[in-house]
This record gives sequence, C-alpha cells and structure tokens, in this order.
Amino acid sequence: MRPATTILIPACVVFLLGVYDDLRGARPWVKFAVQGAAGAMLFFGGLRILAVPVVFGARHFGSAVGLVLTVFWVIGITNAFNLIDGLDGLAAGSALFSTLVVFIVALVSHSHWLALATIVLTGSILGFLRFNFNPATIFLGDSGSLFIGFLLSAFALQGATKAPTAVAVVIPVVSFGLPILETGISILRRLINGRPVFTGDREHIHHKLLQRGLSHRQVVIILYAVSGVFAMLSLFLLWPGGTTLGLVLAVVGCGVWMGVQHLGYIEFGELRRVAVRTMEQPQVFVNNMAIRRALGELKVARDYEQVCNIVQAAFESNDFDSLEWTLESSGLGNRGFLLVPQRSDLLQFRWQRPSQSSGNDSQPSWRLQLDLLTAKGVLLGRMMLFRVYSPKALQLDINLLTTDFPAALADALDRTLPASVLAGVNVDAHPSLLRTQVN
Repeated sequence: MRPATTILIPACVVFLLGVYDDLRGARPWVKFAVQGAAGAMLFFGGLRILAVPVVFGARHFGSAVGLVLTVFWVIGITNAFNLIDGLDGLAAGSALFSTLVVFIVALVSHSHWLALATIVLTGSILGFLRFNFNPATIFLGDSGSLFIGFLLSAFALQGATKAPTAVAVVIPVVSFGLPILETGISILRRLINGRPVFTGDREHIHHKLLQRGLSHRQVVIILYAVSGVFAMLSLFLLWPGGTTLGLVLAVVGCGVWMGVQHLGYIEFGELRRVAVRTMEQPQVFVNNMAIRRALGELKVARDYEQVCNIVQAAFESNDFDSLEWTLESSGLGNRGFLLVPQRSDLLQFRWQRPSQSSGNDSQPSWRLQLDLLTAKGVLLGRMMLFRVYSPKALQLDINLLTTDFPAALADALDRTLPASVLAGVNVDAHPSLLRTQVN
C-alpha cells in the first residue's frame, strides 16, 4: 500500500487544485507552488530522480539536486498534458498511449503494483474518451488534465526505480513526446516573441493544423497517430542495443524537425535566419572591415579620382551591384566656380559590378539613398546603392552605410572635388563651368 499512498495523496492535492482552477481560476504561481509541493511529496516518499545517465553518465546527484529535478519533472509533465487539452479528446487520447507504454514497462520490469495502477487508469481513460471525443459531452477540465498528467509523471518515477537505466530515463521522455513537444514549442515561441510564457494564444500545434483547413476530428486523429509513433519508438528501448538509443533519438529528432517546419511557425523561421547569419558572420566581418578601411582612406584622400577608387574598392567585395552619386551645384557653388549640370560626367560617378554590366537596368532591385552631408552641414548631393533582389541576406552592417560612410564621403568630396575639376579642365573651353565672383 505504500506506493499507492505515496502517489495518490499528492495526486488528490493536484486534483483539488484543478477543481479550484476550473471553478475560480488560479494564478500560475499558485498552480506551480501546489504542483511543486506535490512533487516534493513524491520525492520524500521515495520516488525521485538522482541520476540522468544519458546526459551525465554514471554521476549521481545529491538530495538537493535530485529534489529540484524531481519537482521540475512533475511540474513539466503535469502542465504538458494540461497544455494540449485544447480539442475534444486530444489530451485523453494522448495520455492513453503514454499510459499503455508505462503499463508495458511495468510488466517488463515486474512491477506488479504499477501494472495494476496503469491498467486501471487505461480503462478509466477509455471509458471517458468514449464521451470526450468530438463532439464531446463531457470534458477533462484542469482537474482532469492536471490529475492525469501528475499520475503519469509519478508512474514514470515509480517505473524508473526498477527499470534498466535507458528504460528509466528515455522511455518516459519519448512516450510523452507530444505534450513535451507542445510545451517546449510554446515556451520557446513566447520567449522569442518577448511575451510572458504563461499567456495563452492560438498558435499551438492543433491550432496550426486547424488553420491548414483540417477538421476537428482530422486534427485529433493525426495527433493520435503522432502519439502512437512516439509510444512505439519508446518501446524499442525496452531491448536496448548498441545503436538502438541513438537510432530512436535520431528518428525522433528528424521527425520533430520536419513536423515543426511543416507547421510554419514564423518564430523558427527567424531562428533559422539568425543561425544562417551566424554562419555568414566571417564574410560580414570582411565586408565591414572594407567599409571601415575606406573610412580611414577617405579622410586623407588627395584628389577626386582617388576618392572614386577608394569607394569602388570598398564596394567590390560586398553584395551591392552598383552605386552612383550625383552632386548638386548648390552645394559646390561658394568656391569661385559653379558647376552647372550640363556635363553629367563632372557631377556624377557610377560604378557597376562587372557581372551585372552585361545585363540590363530593368532587373528588379532595391535601392538605398544616402544624403551626402558634410560635417559643416552642407548638402553636396545624394548617393544611391543598388542591389538586385536575392534571397541571400546582405552581408554587411547597414549602420556603417547610414551613419559614418556618407559623412566621410561628403567631406572627402567637399575637400577634393573643386581642385580636381579645375586641374584638368580648361574653363574657357567648357561652358558647363562658369566662373563666378566670390563676394
């Protein structure tokens, strides 16, 4: 009778918590506190986690760490089954597969009391599921889902006391795969979005499937199949071999990855983009250094031709396809000479990547316009950067181009352009350059 009292007394505490939550509503911290207390009761009753061999090898933890791990396991599994209780029959059906796995493990481990307890729970769920399947006439509520989740977490701990290492650690995790997956995805999504973890939303796995046009029953049956696959894979670990554990974990990992990709969570698309960006970081570093090097060279450029060469060298290695700048006469007029826009070669500079020069300018592209404003506040003109549309991300820190670079280029042009223009141009022979009197 000791295993029964060790599990059923805290289970009744969790059930009463669920009843209160159904009737009055309980805050998350209250629910976690009560569930944590129930988990501590299991720990001091002898059902505890003192080792995780798959991760830490043969190392055994002390009582303090064991208590934390046990409470964490109980709270996690209890709330995982509560979290998937979003469609008629879903939580009960998923719990049915998990209970059958625990029952088989109990038989293999010769744990007769646990086998009896799980077969009783299996019969109860089957009888309940008859009326809970869509369209449901009875519902689990928080009292039912929390109670079932807690019992399964406790039964897994009970089975672990007599089962082999791999069975004790991995089988419960794999057999509870669907609720654990749902909980993990929900927490990660909300963290990525910067939202409180305990806020509800309609982005759960079953909601995503409903959004794809499936009916209520179709979604539940699909998720039953997923739970059945998790249960079947976990049973392979009853006869662990040299490669069985690795193969099962590989199959589970690949299946979860493909399933999550198929559901189309935008949060994981953003994570993938960040991961790709991280792998591309060395090239980003190289491109940024080219721009920073150009910033230093522009400060000491002696003539206009050198300025053009510096800019061209800076952009040849990055992802822009062409650039040009146009200088306004109003910004260059107070120097003794006024540049009139009849000679575009004196007012414009254009560079185009050789690979793009054979194409036409009608290719779809986006552009970035930068004002060439000097340190004295004089607007000399505008610089345009062009890039043909590509799925490849721009491997450059855009802040370098929108802050430091335009000012450095404007100052270099302000310093070098008048002398450069007049050094090689006969003013009398070119009507586009008109001498003016500076007052």
